[in-house]
Amino acid sequence: MTELLIRPDDLPAWLPGTPTVRSPEQDWKGVTVRGYRYGGSDVEVPPLRDHVVVAYRRGTTPMRRSIDGTWTADTVGPGDVSLLTRAVASHWVWPGEIEVVHVYLTADEVATTCQEMYDRDVSDVALRDEVRVDDPAIHRTAMLIAREAAGGGAGSRLLVDALACQLAVHILRGHADVAFTEPEAGGLTSAQERTVRDFVEENLHERISLDDLAAVARLSRCRFARHFRRSTGTSPHEFVVDRRVLRAKTLLMRTAIPLPDVAFRCGFADQSHLTRVFRARVGVTPGRFRAGA
Repeated sequence: MTELLIRPDDLPAWLPGTPTVRSPEQDWKGVTVRGYRYGGSDVEVPPLRDHVVVAYRRGTTPMRRSIDGTWTADTVGPGDVSLLTRAVASHWVWPGEIEVVHVYLTADEVATTCQEMYDRDVSDVALRDEVRVDDPAIHRTAMLIAREAAGGGAGSRLLVDALACQLAVHILRGHADVAFTEPEAGGLTSAQERTVRDFVEENLHERISLDDLAAVARLSRCRFARHFRRSTGTSPHEFVVDRRVLRAKTLLMRTAIPLPDVAFRCGFADQSHLTRVFRARVGVTPGRFRAGA
């Protein structure tokens, strides 16, 4: 039977405190923020669903923590950080009053960042058991995320996405152990490649992102990009551009559609974008190509 992992909103049932900040229920992906004021405590916390950054804002106190029966201890205060990996039970003991911010990063958020950092598939990421981390960059980033949770504003979601990625990078660089999967020799399956090609042809008039193509193939971005190159000998971006140019050539040869409409139907931003890419790939402008067809 799989052990139940508790969510950020479940934690107060085991560790009650006075709430100080809370991220919105919607719009934020992969990251959650909760802030609390605590008195001295002696608590056992069940395994958490997410990796946790505990950033200390106010109060200084001795802090003891046990994971798997092993106790570690230090004194924590404003500017310090504790890290707790996901899916492990922990026991925390401290005597003083403190105010903290909890930043929860999902396993997917950390693994995706790790894959993009190392361009390798990840099987597991574990944060190291550190009661006190002297890393100002982690604390500063956690506080910036908390500020967005408290106030927000235009562009808040985009800023939080960037900050969550930045926070994960800081942690992965010096405070985590990563297990990578063995590289796979093959590329896309014939069914995956056919599905991706069909998707591109059906959506050439739209903006097509790497995320879109990876989702169609049901692979992570990093894995899809590698497997696609193995299968086709080119990158996803180059493949899409080649298909756009090929469709433009077909329309130029077989129709009298105005060049701005050709650009639109092939997914180029405008006629000048079509002209620039077409000339680089074909050697002549679309107008000259049509005249000579």
